[in-house]
Amino acid sequence: MMRKLKITEMNRLTPEEFRQQPKTPLTVVLDNVRSLHNVGSVFRTADAFCLEKVILCGITSTPPNAEIHKTALGAEFSVEWEYEQDTLRAIEKLKQEGYKIFAVEQTTGSIVIDTEEFKQLFASRLNEKYVLVFGNEVHGVQQSVINQCDCCLEIPQYGTKHSLNISVSAGIVIWEVFKGL
Repeated sequence: MMRKLKITEMNRLTPEEFRQQPKTPLTVVLDNVRSLHNVGSVFRTADAFCLEKVILCGITSTPPNAEIHKTALGAEFSVEWEYEQDTLRAIEKLKQEGYKIFAVEQTTGSIVIDTEEFKQLFASRLNEKYVLVFGNEVHGVQQSVINQCDCCLEIPQYGTKHSLNISVSAGIVIWEVFKGL
């Protein structure tokens, strides 16, 4: 018979232990994300997969914030984060630091995440560092930002809506990239 684990059985790290953990070579950039709940959710996902950092850009709110905390559940205290007013400037700095930049957006030439081409992007790339850019809930990633990315990644969708909430998109794409690293 299965039973749910107690919190004491999960071997959770303290925020200080988390900061000392080796990190997945993946940073998330939020490009003008409006919803504080989406921001909090991304922090929580970044914590779950031990990501390097979250960069909050433009109108994206920053901690401390009670609404972010509602969904982050404290991950905003463990995950490193920074704020940059201009998303393009954040991307330029990351490129100079050697990161490969991927926007999560539906574009001409985007790479669908359930393809062999996607798997090859992240397969056995020792010493590579990656960035995933997620955009505004209505307008997506700015075209000027897309223009500076190495490529775009797309989640396959088969219904009538062809859009997902950013927190859902982040969870899906971060997991798929994480598996390949």
